[in-house]
Amino acid sequence: MWQNVARISRHMVLRALMLFITVVIGVYITVLIANMGGYLDTVRKAEIRFGVAMGVYANPDFQQLPPAELNKLVEQLVQIEYQRQGLDRPFIVRSFTYLATALSLSLGRSEHMTSDSGSRQVRLILVERLPATLVLFATTQMILFFLSLFIALYLSRNYGNPVDRAIIALAPTSAAPGWFYGIFLILIFSAVLRVLPWGGMVQTPPPANTLDYALSVLKHMVLPVSAMIIGALFASIYARRTFFLIFSSEDYVELAKAKGLSERAVERRYVLRPTLPTIVTQFVLVLITMWTGAIVLETVFNWPGLGRLLYQGVQLNDTPVIVGGIVIYAYLLAISVFLLDILYVILDPRVRIGGTARR
Repeated sequence: MWQNVARISRHMVLRALMLFITVVIGVYITVLIANMGGYLDTVRKAEIRFGVAMGVYANPDFQQLPPAELNKLVEQLVQIEYQRQGLDRPFIVRSFTYLATALSLSLGRSEHMTSDSGSRQVRLILVERLPATLVLFATTQMILFFLSLFIALYLSRNYGNPVDRAIIALAPTSAAPGWFYGIFLILIFSAVLRVLPWGGMVQTPPPANTLDYALSVLKHMVLPVSAMIIGALFASIYARRTFFLIFSSEDYVELAKAKGLSERAVERRYVLRPTLPTIVTQFVLVLITMWTGAIVLETVFNWPGLGRLLYQGVQLNDTPVIVGGIVIYAYLLAISVFLLDILYVILDPRVRIGGTARR
């Protein structure tokens, strides 16, 4: 028994270590990309030199100095600013400092962006945008997950009927992303019919009453939620229906039916149970995506979430904000994969862990 516990513990520690190494590599690559491999330093130095020069030459106190003295003063102030921002050190050295800071979740201060309260702490900027993303994507993904699951079960019981054929024929429509359908929904319901707001999270100015505020948020959610569901529903139904059909055609399912088990019991024990690892995996990954938002969709609907924040960060070359968002996602993904390894053992007796099969 103790040997099995030690083997399993060793496996889990090794798995956690490998996932952490993966996170380190992913975050470091993000640091390199966000800084354009160090080229962003050249841009920042040029901006610093331009700003300092403009400030010195426009200052009446310095206009009486000879040009050589002015240039010397500009150079001194530029060097001071370089040191203040750490640009006097090579980028390759600072990249590892950025990596250590990011991995410790000390996300630091943004370079250009601020929160609504005026703070430049990256943590506060991300936390401020998080509720908007969670509200939108939690609602969408929960509806999408359970709706596709129940419809797929219905189709697997009624394979080949007109509804089944119609939904399968519509599966290719999921090739287009949600924001693509969102544009058409905005044109129809906002521009033409004028029954729904085209974007934003709440009306301006926001209602003071809590109930009215919630109703305003729900009204603004209708179009983005509908766009995401339309963009993913039929492909999700098709994928789950395929899994259910594969397992419902197994010999042990036919044997269970021959023994007189009800259709619901057969479906619950012999069809849903083998597909649980796949369903759980999809569900967990869906939960992770709720923390990242969707860059294009949030931009189309002017939704103040993390996806739009990342887009703004890329536009402004705000490296701390970009890296901060990626680091949080990387940690969530690694933790989820680690937990899924444990869940697989619980859900599927065929899975081995640490070299030992569940009995």
